[in-house]
Amino acid sequence: MSTKRDVVEQLREWRVLPVVVVSQAAHALPLADALARGGLPVAEITLHTPAALDAIRTISAERPNVCIGAGTVLTEKQATDVIDAGAQFVVSPGLNPAVVEMCQSRGVPVFPGVITPTEIESALRLGLRVVRFFPSEPAGGLRYLQAVCAPYRDISFIPTGGMKRTLMSDYLATGRVVACGGSWMAPESWLNAGEFGRVERETTDTMRELSAIARAVPA
Repeated sequence: MSTKRDVVEQLREWRVLPVVVVSQAAHALPLADALARGGLPVAEITLHTPAALDAIRTISAERPNVCIGAGTVLTEKQATDVIDAGAQFVVSPGLNPAVVEMCQSRGVPVFPGVITPTEIESALRLGLRVVRFFPSEPAGGLRYLQAVCAPYRDISFIPTGGMKRTLMSDYLATGRVVACGGSWMAPESWLNAGEFGRVERETTDTMRELSAIARAVPA
């Protein structure tokens, strides 16, 4: 299992985090394989469906090369369940200190959602240095993120919520964003239709675009 340092370093390298709703556990391995073939062996499986926990467990056991995390984790019990299932990181929509502290006690990276200066300060008091910025676009997007994070130099963000491929380069250019979280690479409708080749192509295109952005930045 990846350590906290490993997970954050990998997210910084990949620069995007697929946020995925899995409605059938049978979709887990085809999803993981499609993302990996596209150059992005990572996924946040949200706890929106009864199949989510089994999907996390299956990917963790069968695809150890894929960094699998759990999203929409709201309670300590859910956090315990996903960690026991093999989740290598935990993501929450809000900042619940009990969830954060439980994950920390298990040595599992946790990225709770923040949107205000008060929540950022609460995260810092809990020892967090990377948090989810959610819901990013509905809350005001990049301009709001830049304004709210300006006083806080020791924390970085994973903006999620309304994120699109066309937005990621501007967010990443701020230097305060670890990775952009979004569902455009693997929407639930594609998985339900068995369109895993489409997932692979969109992931490949996303990673190709990110490589072009990186090459355009002066050394």
